[in-house]
Amino acid sequence: MKRKIPRVLLAGTGSGCGKTTAVCAILQALVDRGMRPGAFKSGPDYIDPMFHSRIIGAKSANLDPFFFDENTLRLLLAKNGADRDVSVIEGAMGYYDGAGLTTSGASSWETACRTDTPAVLVVPARGAALSVLAVIGGFLDFQTGSRIRGVLLSRCTAMTYQGLASEIRRRFGGRVEPLGFLPEMPACALESRHLGLVTAAEVEGLREKMRLLARQAEETIDLDGLLKLADGAPPLEYEPLAMERRERVRIAVARDRAFCFYYEDSLELLEELGAELVNFSPLAAPRLPGNIQGLYLGGGYPELYAKELSRNEGVRRSIREAVEGGLPCVAECGGFMYLTEDIGGWPMAGCLPGKCWDMGRLTRFGYVTLRAKEDNLLCRAGEEIRAHEFHHWDAERPGKAFTARKSGGRTWDCAAASERLYAGFPHFHFYANPRFAENFYEACIKEKHRHA
Repeated sequence: MKRKIPRVLLAGTGSGCGKTTAVCAILQALVDRGMRPGAFKSGPDYIDPMFHSRIIGAKSANLDPFFFDENTLRLLLAKNGADRDVSVIEGAMGYYDGAGLTTSGASSWETACRTDTPAVLVVPARGAALSVLAVIGGFLDFQTGSRIRGVLLSRCTAMTYQGLASEIRRRFGGRVEPLGFLPEMPACALESRHLGLVTAAEVEGLREKMRLLARQAEETIDLDGLLKLADGAPPLEYEPLAMERRERVRIAVARDRAFCFYYEDSLELLEELGAELVNFSPLAAPRLPGNIQGLYLGGGYPELYAKELSRNEGVRRSIREAVEGGLPCVAECGGFMYLTEDIGGWPMAGCLPGKCWDMGRLTRFGYVTLRAKEDNLLCRAGEEIRAHEFHHWDAERPGKAFTARKSGGRTWDCAAASERLYAGFPHFHFYANPRFAENFYEACIKEKHRHA
């Protein structure tokens, strides 16, 4: 199958270079022009897509070259970009930074290569002059086929940009085009916390920040040049994924300030199988929704809301009784923590033994491949799915139903699992192995018949 998807990837020289700000400014400016942009994030990040979604009024999807093979990357880009005027992909970390210290595997560069997407490099210019060109030259020549076609300078003044833009054209002979700049904008700064930016829902005055960024983008970013570059991307070729629609089931999904880390394509895959997803809030709901056949507890920040979660005894008791009664349940990271006895001294659902506490640093983080030791809700013994861990908190009993393996060879046990449960720190994407979604769904169908 072949489809034209105008697209561009905004890459960074490294974390904190200003690419998220630039992407938000561009998306909002395009929306203000009356366009329908699509938004994507290269890598496993949950938070940046929340900002994208707030701006464009539609979901933002993840394109992860570690999770997905090339066809799945192209499929998800085409699927989510089909009704959009242009698709803007935000890179992760530095352009060539991959799954390990010395590899470009799973990098934004790999995403650009595997999806035939032109890239624009975001280069911070504060405190530098001609050295900015050295950075650009290094990125252009570091890999054969860099795919970098444009440059956007961040934290740059109009005077500095005017001089550097002409020099970029002269020195690089048309290999790369300067596409404008963004100055320092303290009023539009986005706060960070231990897992990255604070979520979009927590940013005070987010709408006004985005309006300011969009107005600046119209003045100092060559949006027409960016759109021309995106329109020149070749058609995407991919094979569609055929999922057999099953009988309808209702799956409760925890969604609030404490539980907000979900891959939207994973949820849509369940819907394509036939699910009705019923959102509820463990912070506010008195109990689980009625007439459900499955439960999905995603990640997020339960540690920040442990007191409120603990005080909602009704929903805690309801979830404990449902899970202990055999309701099929997937619980990732924060969702797993919620099922344990307590978080930071505050009682939780208590479906699983052990307590959770703050380690004060990242613990067992990065890309992993999960291999099941025994048959369980999601798969058979020996089957695998690629996943990601990123957390500062740990648990007394993190589980031992799966082996997590990093690319360098390090392994550890993780996750509690049974024929009705998956609960562990690793996050995964159902498109990394759709059979996991199908197995969860089949368990939900069995639960429906069990109570028929």
